[in-house]
Amino acid sequence: MTIRLLLADDHPVVRAGLRAVLDTEPDFAVVGEAATAERAVELAGAGGVDVVLMDLQFGAGMHGSEATAAITAGPGGPRVLVLTTYDTDADILAAVEAGASGYLLKDAPPEELAAAVRTAAAGQSALAPAVAHRLMDRMRTPAEALTKRELEVLQLVGEGLSNQQISKVLFLSQATVKSHLVHIFAKLGVDSRTAAVATATSRRLIRRPA
Repeated sequence: MTIRLLLADDHPVVRAGLRAVLDTEPDFAVVGEAATAERAVELAGAGGVDVVLMDLQFGAGMHGSEATAAITAGPGGPRVLVLTTYDTDADILAAVEAGASGYLLKDAPPEELAAAVRTAAAGQSALAPAVAHRLMDRMRTPAEALTKRELEVLQLVGEGLSNQQISKVLFLSQATVKSHLVHIFAKLGVDSRTAAVATATSRRLIRRPA
C-alpha cells in the first residue's frame, strides 16, 4: 500500500531534499507540499494524505505544534511526524501533547526517516532515540521536571518578555506567572531569571534565545 505524504516546511531547499530522499522509497508518494503551517492544515484537511512531515518553526504565523493539533483533532485525519532541528523538552512536549505520532530530528539518516514514516503511518509511535531518552529522563524524575506550562513561561522569559507580557501571551494572571517562576527557580536551583534561562538552555529544556 502506498503511503501518501505531505511535506510541511518553510524552506524550499529542505522540502526538495526530503522529496528526493522519500521518492527513492517504492511505497512512498509525496502528494503535496506546504510552506506554511496554515497551508499544511488546509491540505491535510482536504484528504488524500496519510502522513504529514511537519516542521515546528515557520516564522510568522501558526507554529508547527498548533498545526499538528489542528490536523489530529478530527477523527480519521493523517498522522503527523514532526521533523525538526529542535530537541528541547519544550518543543518535544508541545508536539507530543498536540498529537504527533512521532518526533524526528532533521539529521536522521534516510533509513531512519523511512522507518519512522512507516511506523507513524501504522499508527504507532516513532521517536528519535535522543527524544525517547529525554522523555524517559522526565519520567524517572517527575518531581524535578518542568511542566509544559513552566517550559512555556521560561521560553518567553528567555525571549525577553516581562511577567505582564507573558500573562497576556499565555492568558494567565501575573500572580500565576510569578508562581510558575517560583517553581521553576526551585526546580532548577537558581535565584534569578537570567540564571534560569542559562541553566534551562544548557540542559536543552528550552531553545537558546535568538
